Amino acid sequence: MFGWEFPPHISGGLGTACYGLTKGLSELEDVEVTFIVPKAFGDENQSDIKLLGANTIPIARKDFRFHKNGKGMECLEVDSPIIPYITEDEFWERKKGKYGLGTRFVEVDGKLQVKFSGKYGAGLIEEIKNYALIAEIIARKTEFDIIHAHDWLAYPAGIAVQKISNKPLVVHVHATEFDRSGGNVNPVVYAIEREGMELADKVITVSNLTRDIVTGKYNIPAEKVETVYNAVEPLFDEPANLPEKSINEKIVTFLGRITLQKGPEYFIEAANLVLQKIQNVRFVMAGSGDMLDAMIARTAELGIADKFHFTGFLAGKDVPRLFNMTDVFVMPSISEPFGIVPLEAMQLKVPVIISNQSGVAEVLENVIKIDFWDTFAMADAIYGIISYSSLSLHFSEEGKSEVDHLKWINSAQKVKDIYESVLS
Repeated sequence: MFGWEFPPHISGGLGTACYGLTKGLSELEDVEVTFIVPKAFGDENQSDIKLLGANTIPIARKDFRFHKNGKGMECLEVDSPIIPYITEDEFWERKKGKYGLGTRFVEVDGKLQVKFSGKYGAGLIEEIKNYALIAEIIARKTEFDIIHAHDWLAYPAGIAVQKISNKPLVVHVHATEFDRSGGNVNPVVYAIEREGMELADKVITVSNLTRDIVTGKYNIPAEKVETVYNAVEPLFDEPANLPEKSINEKIVTFLGRITLQKGPEYFIEAANLVLQKIQNVRFVMAGSGDMLDAMIARTAELGIADKFHFTGFLAGKDVPRLFNMTDVFVMPSISEPFGIVPLEAMQLKVPVIISNQSGVAEVLENVIKIDFWDTFAMADAIYGIISYSSLSLHFSEEGKSEVDHLKWINSAQKVKDIYESVLS
């Protein structure tokens, strides 16, 4: 299984979903998962799976031990068509040699390991290519039955392993470029996504909303695409152990990447409408992203900055701590393939408002659903929950009961069924 991130080093729902699914698979019989990330930090939870970092795999290295004297020697070999180099001078020296057209020169460190940031920076495309090269090396030394690649960053790795092993490939679509870009599609990313979906034996989507995009925008045959809904991990801390709210005001929370896809500007406009009717409320925008500065500026422009708190990116125990102080959680996403965060909020009995344009709206009943652009409906829903205790109590209790039935082992069983159908 290939994925770009794994807890605790995550930037959003992708890493959380990968962890939940692999943990669910580990609880099933006859399933063993080796999960490969570009960069392993060493503090990941590996109790349920075997996790490998591509950054820890030498491009080529073998140890030999002589029987007579027990002495060992280390032999470094080039696994064609991959040629390692350490310095720029060495790169140009090696380039003078005669190599086939398919030869790749890869920069390594003193241990012949490729450096990965494991992030989403400027060198992302190059890291994706190198990740695919290391995937081939790992695959040659590993026994496996099936390949599972999560999202476009891991599709090239999955395809590379499929080509050398002839084993079936399943790709998992957690989001598409149409979701992330708001329609301003990056053709490079789109091409990688489409190639992965076309070459896969099966495509898994996290919602029917995403399934429709895959079949409609990428022209993937409907019979090749199956929906498996995400779930939520059980709480790792009891609510009684979490800090209580220390103010009398109501708290309304947005938690997610502060980007176009997540609709943060609609949250702020709805907050402004609420504050025109009631002052005993504060708004929290938790997360980071390219729209953060613009959102801070917008609250100042509206004169409501004193009612807003921007926390930056939250992870680990900070998330349930925030939810335990929250009276309403809002997810106003413009295009949300699924959305795990509302489930996490509901576990702590937080009433939830979500957009109709989210995949999780397909599975939840005890929430308020609005269109992301309808800030008046969003404001009405927020006002109603914080003003009427009976309404708040209903969504708090019924929401908790509903979400407790959404377990990762059930999602994992559906994925295992897909594995078996592909293998047969």
